[in-house]
Amino acid sequence: MSLFSPPGDARRGARRWGVEHDRASTSPVRLPMTYVLPLRWHADTGLAELTGYLRWLADRVDVLVVDGSAPDLFARHADAWRGLVRHLPPDATARGLNGKVLGVRTGVRAAGHEHVVIADDDVRYDEAGLTAVHRLLDRVDLVRPQNYFDPLPWHAWWDTGRTLLNRALGTDYPGTLAVRRSTFLAMGGYDPDVLFENLELIRTLRANDGTEAAPAWLYVRRLPPDAAHFRGQRVRQAYDDLAQPARLLTTLAVLPALAAAVAARRPALVLGAAAGTVALAEVGRRRAGGTAVFPAATALAAPVWLLERGVCGWLAIGQRFLFGGVRYGDTRIRRAAHSTRALRRRR
Repeated sequence: MSLFSPPGDARRGARRWGVEHDRASTSPVRLPMTYVLPLRWHADTGLAELTGYLRWLADRVDVLVVDGSAPDLFARHADAWRGLVRHLPPDATARGLNGKVLGVRTGVRAAGHEHVVIADDDVRYDEAGLTAVHRLLDRVDLVRPQNYFDPLPWHAWWDTGRTLLNRALGTDYPGTLAVRRSTFLAMGGYDPDVLFENLELIRTLRANDGTEAAPAWLYVRRLPPDAAHFRGQRVRQAYDDLAQPARLLTTLAVLPALAAAVAARRPALVLGAAAGTVALAEVGRRRAGGTAVFPAATALAAPVWLLERGVCGWLAIGQRFLFGGVRYGDTRIRRAAHSTRALRRRR
């Protein structure tokens, strides 16, 4: 199998876990792989759904939940998942601003297999996705799948515009990565004091001469957040661009360019730019069979998302210089992520 060729029907996208999987495979193949789920919940509204997914998952891989929730929620989770997954708190001796990174570091160290999937609590793999990741990790140190939202409420449609532009111009940043445990431990994990933790992990691996694959065909379903959570994340996600100067400068130029076009009374420029953005997003949608998981209307979200990022980019800059960083839980994080060059010097 070629490194960039999908095994089986993975190219057609992930199906929902549950009944469809049970019908397709009454005796699932168990993979020698650990699934690490870093978790920190403030409410249990999604507990039943997540427990169902973990039950399906535990038949196929070892599952390790690193739970940083409050003690009462931790105890409730322990009751719900007893005998189903390995459930433990983050390392109490670890220090860092980003709780997810601390959870990942605890989980990878505790993993019992060389191949480790790291996934947010809203990520939903299927068998094809797990198998593809496992096979790719035989050849590379890190795998970056491609997330897509299902279902697709208005705010997930909106955010899919970002995904499609990323796919058209390179690769997207998903809510899940897969790594070789030995490589992760050899490089000492990654910095827990940054905001854009997935980018930090990817760059740390590169700085340590690791290999990676970002197959655009490897689709992994993701549940959308609620609308309130989506709205609350807009500036924080824009702050991630501080680690990517070219992207930051592009988004910061959106509002001045729009203002100049309006002042010059040239609406054709605005319409042309919007049409070009939609066309670029459509390139990303059609890449590697993406039309199977990205509905046609999602390309229309790209100009909307770009305008939003143009506004939030300036707000993120303001947070950086006025408050010393962006709000993250009870603290503020100053650095979005280190450059690969800085990480090489640190090594």
